[in-house]
Amino acid sequence: MSLTEPGSPDTAGGGTGTDLLDRELQELLEKELTEDGDHDRFSHYVQKEKILESAVTGKPVIALCGKVWVPGRDPEKFPVCPDCKKIYDRMK
Repeated sequence: MSLTEPGSPDTAGGGTGTDLLDRELQELLEKELTEDGDHDRFSHYVQKEKILESAVTGKPVIALCGKVWVPGRDPEKFPVCPDCKKIYDRMK
């Protein structure tokens, strides 16, 4: 049984309405699991190799400031984490 009518935008690409619902539910769950306050309002510094590994395996990464999460958003849309920036500047 489909949650959408045949031929609707949700099923036009060959998927079913339940596929869309499953994706939205997964995104919601991931968002709830990774949100923990102000850290989510920033982009964080992480080793490039770790970002690539996370993209392939889904393994969480650890930012310089200590935030642990699975990357999944565009970092260009957020300001740089001030804690990560301070730590990075000290490393130079």
